[in-house]
Amino acid sequence: MFFMGLIINNLSGGYAGNNVLRNISFEVPAGKIVALIGLNGAGKSTTIKHIIGERLPYTGSITLDGVDITKDPTDFKNQLAYIPEQPILYDELTLEEHLHLMLASHHLDNAAHWKRAMELLGFFHLEDKLHWLPVNLSKGMRQKIMIVAAFMLDRDLIIIDEPFIGLDSPSQRDLIHLIKEQKEAGRSVLVTTHLLSAAKHFVDDFVVLQDGKIEFIGSPVEMAESHGLTMDTLDNFFDIARGDRDDL
Repeated sequence: MFFMGLIINNLSGGYAGNNVLRNISFEVPAGKIVALIGLNGAGKSTTIKHIIGERLPYTGSITLDGVDITKDPTDFKNQLAYIPEQPILYDELTLEEHLHLMLASHHLDNAAHWKRAMELLGFFHLEDKLHWLPVNLSKGMRQKIMIVAAFMLDRDLIIIDEPFIGLDSPSQRDLIHLIKEQKEAGRSVLVTTHLLSAAKHFVDDFVVLQDGKIEFIGSPVEMAESHGLTMDTLDNFFDIARGDRDDL
């Protein structure tokens, strides 16, 4: 299958009449990992909500593998998987029931996809928790369930909002491994994160949002150089963006 990736072209949007995003354009090409970064209020969450279809663009376009979200929203959404910052689970459903529900909602509740789900559960050491309810799960376990639920779908685009929250160091490495596998399969990955020291090791490009506009697009090395930083001091970017630079 040929993947084109995500293309955002001159997108303006927001909520309740507020124009948060102002003509932003960037791409998450097939086989690439892109990190969308910026200070709180820069427009990251609004951008993600437009990409996953929670909000419609005021102007501009969003396409995934050539499918326009406004013209064919169902087909568009069927090509992506989304991992929110905070896990969303139903109190009355077991882990196994959650995964079957997710697969069924995508018409994928079959032996092949359940095998993939079990492989991912084993990867995160959750295979013996199938009959557990969310109340019995730690924050980290809940986050891992969301990761399993997204990656078992084998979608063209995976969007991960703050991927490392709630995960210990080994689990963060496991997630990065899955993200790289997605890239190697020729698919696209879009993440939002404030942990640039971790992201610099696996993302291809950073897209920097500032006040609803694109401030920079480029590789980790290019971003460090353009902001007077080194790869070792990349986390200081947010101090610069906030205007706190003082001989960092």
